[in-house]
Amino acid sequence: MASSLISRSHHIDFDSVFRFDDAGIVQMFESLVSTGLMEFLGCPAIFLEQALIEFFENGSVRDGMVVSVIGGMAVEISESVFAAAFELPTEGLTDLSEVPKDLLSNAQRLFFASEKEVSVSCLKKEVKMQYRLLSDILAKSLFVKAGSFDAVTQDRFLLMTAITFDVKINWGYLLFGVLKEMVTPDSRQAKGYAIQICVLLKNIPGLELGESKAFPAPRILNEKSVHRLLRSLLYDTLNC
Repeated sequence: MASSLISRSHHIDFDSVFRFDDAGIVQMFESLVSTGLMEFLGCPAIFLEQALIEFFENGSVRDGMVVSVIGGMAVEISESVFAAAFELPTEGLTDLSEVPKDLLSNAQRLFFASEKEVSVSCLKKEVKMQYRLLSDILAKSLFVKAGSFDAVTQDRFLLMTAITFDVKINWGYLLFGVLKEMVTPDSRQAKGYAIQICVLLKNIPGLELGESKAFPAPRILNEKSVHRLLRSLLYDTLNC
């Protein structure tokens, strides 16, 4: 179980990716900082295997809070605690349909890799490389979706638009909602947030967590791994 939880978590080494030799890619990472996600995506890469397994095995939602039992100790995480731990914005859009329509039109022209306008639901290969990468980060690191990532969904397109054009988003509300789904029995939401959950658990006084492990290098986005990922995306495009 632990390996599957790690595989759905990604850490961004922002200092490294800002040295990337492509202005469009760097600007995309800068937009993640501007929208308020730097501490969430770039928090210390702590991995506590047994605590993480127990967290999900015993996790549920009660009175709007995520609750669990780890080593016999009750754990409660509220939306406010979650947002404060990662300095997430708590004001802004919670309904993606409220993204301004004029910005959507701008995004449809900006995102597309050719001269024609992209649809708000499109194949990932149709958009420029930096927006393919942004789509992957949203799907894999923030909303932790299982399955194919060949398409950019409408919701993801709306988020990409809001991030790119600096629309305020209530990330505390949206991401805590994802965490609640992760611990809800029979939910179809894939489990993830391995690094973030471990950071939260480390902040709980008196909780015995055991020894931390190094987070796997393949799950860390840095200058080198982004180069590798972009080569893979380009290869997929050329072989479609």
